[in-house]
Order: sequence, then C-alpha cells, then structure tokens
Amino acid sequence: MAREVWITGYGLLSPLGETPEAWFAALADPARWRAGVDAAACAPFPIHPIGAYALEKQVPKPGDQRAMGPLMQYGAYAAGLALEMAGIKGNAALLQETHLVAASGGGERDWDLDRQILAKLEGANDGGALLNQQLADGLRPTLFLAQLPNLFAGNISIIHGVSGSSRTFMGEEAAGIDALRVAFRRCAAGQGDIFLVGAAYNAARPDLHQQYHAGGILLAGGWQPLWHRPEPGVCLGSAGAFVVLESKERAMARGARPRARLLAVESERTARKPGAAAQIAEGSFARILPQTKPGALAVLSGASGRGGITHEEREFLAAVAGDTGLPVRGTAAAFGHAMECAPLQNVVLAAAALERGTLFAPLEPDEPVEAEFEGALRQMLVTSWGHAKGEGMVLLEAIDG
Repeated sequence: MAREVWITGYGLLSPLGETPEAWFAALADPARWRAGVDAAACAPFPIHPIGAYALEKQVPKPGDQRAMGPLMQYGAYAAGLALEMAGIKGNAALLQETHLVAASGGGERDWDLDRQILAKLEGANDGGALLNQQLADGLRPTLFLAQLPNLFAGNISIIHGVSGSSRTFMGEEAAGIDALRVAFRRCAAGQGDIFLVGAAYNAARPDLHQQYHAGGILLAGGWQPLWHRPEPGVCLGSAGAFVVLESKERAMARGARPRARLLAVESERTARKPGAAAQIAEGSFARILPQTKPGALAVLSGASGRGGITHEEREFLAAVAGDTGLPVRGTAAAFGHAMECAPLQNVVLAAAALERGTLFAPLEPDEPVEAEFEGALRQMLVTSWGHAKGEGMVLLEAIDG
C-alpha cells in the first residue's frame, strides 16, 4: 500500500515576492502585477523579472554568492525557504536523509565577463593567450561548464547540506513535472522519507531569447492577456521554487506541520498533433477524478501563453470545468512563464492557497472559467502543458489541523 505524502515546506522566489502574503496581495491587484512586467531589459521581449532580495539570508557565505549566477541564486534561495519552513534547515541529521530532486536548464553564462573579454580582445596582439587568461582569472567555477543541471543540484546540496541521493532533470516544463513525479512516487513507495524537490529559471538571458525567438515562441512588444495570445505568445518569468515532500509517518514522528497532501502527479508525452494534448489531459483527469471533491476544487493552469497549445488547453479546461463552475486561474499572466520551474511554482502557490483556504480572484476577465470560489477550498488541481512538449497534472489537498 502506498504511503501518504505530505508537503511540509515550500519556498518560492518570484516576480511577486517570496512570501505568501506578498504573492496573494499582488495577485489581488492586477495593476500591481502588470506594473512588474519589464518591457525594456530584454526588448522587444517583455519579461517578469525578480526584484531585489537578500541573498545572504539563505546563502550567507560571500564565496558561495560569488560562485553563482542568477539561476543558481534563485534555486538556492527557494530551497532554503522550503527547508526553513519544513524545520529541516541546519539540522544535519535530517539533511543527511533528505534526497534532492531538481530540474533546470543549462547554458547560463556570466554576460558581464563575456562583454569585458570581448572588449579587451579588440586589437589584442595575442588574442588566444589573452582569452585563456581572462577565462582562468574571471570565470566562476560553476559557470565554466555553463551551469549544467547536475551543478545546479550540487550547488544546492553543498550550500544547504542536503546529503541524501541526488537526481536531476533537464527538458523545460516536462523536467519540472517529472522531478515532482519521481520524488512523489519514491516517497510513496518507501524509497525515502524526505525529498527536496524544485527548479529555477532565469528569464533575463539574451541567448535564450535568441533561441526561443528563432523558434517562434516569444511574445514581442507589449504584454497581452494570456489566453488569447498569438503563436509567439510566451512571456518569460524568473523564479525559483522548491517543496519538501515527506512521508506522513516521518513527518508525524518529528512533529512537522503539514502544509498540504500530495495525492497524484501525472506526466505524459505526445507528438502534439491537434487534439493530442487534450486527449492526454483527459486521461490524466480521468485517473485523478476519483480522488477529487466536487465543490471544493479549483485549478491553477500552467498554460505558457503560446497560442495554439494554450487555446487547446483553454478549451479542455472550459469543457471540464464549465458544467460545474470549477474556477480556473492562469498564473503565467501574473508571474510569467518559468519553463522548468513553472510546474513547481504552481504547486507552491496551490499549497499556499490551500493553507489559506481561499482562492485569489480571476487574473483576467477571460479565464476559461472565471467563477469566484464559493465555500471552503480543499483541493487544487495544477496543470502543466509545456510550450512544445510534455503534459502534466497534479492534485493537492488540504490537511485539517
């Protein structure tokens, strides 16, 4: 028999802040989160950037701070928040049995250093020797291999002392949902008692903008409502999000406070022919449906904003939720789309909403189902349709007491 899995801690560093109070205050004020969109930093592509935060609160050593680019900073910070909430941070005995499962992209570079090197190379007599010297003297060790996912996980492990097993995933939204799925199933099967699971994403990367624009993915010009964007409709957002998953027995034994119960994590793939993603989602929902509670459920959608697939998800959600008035919220409207981190970000938001017992108001006047939530919020369904591949679905539930 599968064990019950609890979320005992969560952390989210986002464009709307790092605390539940900050997230929900901003979500209640559309003018506030729209004002956070930066149209200039990566023009012509708007992004949702992360504002100022005190990195030293979660990464106290200056050497560690200097060794990280933004991606690693966001992840290490969010991981520290999650461990802190779970009561694990700094507890060597508990950290020794905590397994790390993380998702991230690769390729982040030190752009300031690159610009300095290029400037020095102009007119240099021996460009090769100068380049080698500048890289050896200036490049941070964690950037030498372009911050691959295993370095992302290793950095978090070293900084926070997480010394159980480690597994990493790479592959945009599908990587984030798979990281959660693997940790959930391992915990439920008794292959570990405590798991730190998460991801991070840096939206302010010029190289990614070039690649995604070449692929016809990025929204250009001003911000537009999420559900009716053109095919190039993704507005990227930076984020770091982590959760602590724990078996019910282990959490109770140490007196940990449960934040939410994780009931199901579905992850699938499709070739993305018209209607294929909706068919996958219908199957996932059918498997999850027996665990849902009518009248107590709401949906957080991970729709990316990319035209065709976002429109398909909207139709699916409207069909599923329309008859019952099941409310839907597309969070990328306010947070931007955080690729690998998007599913984990929504899981954190779902757990926080369940703790509050209330759902925030519609973010746009044209959500798939705009209904205000009436009654006590008891369950949250999180969807994750990747901008190109990967379909996922997660069900969380509130825990009394």
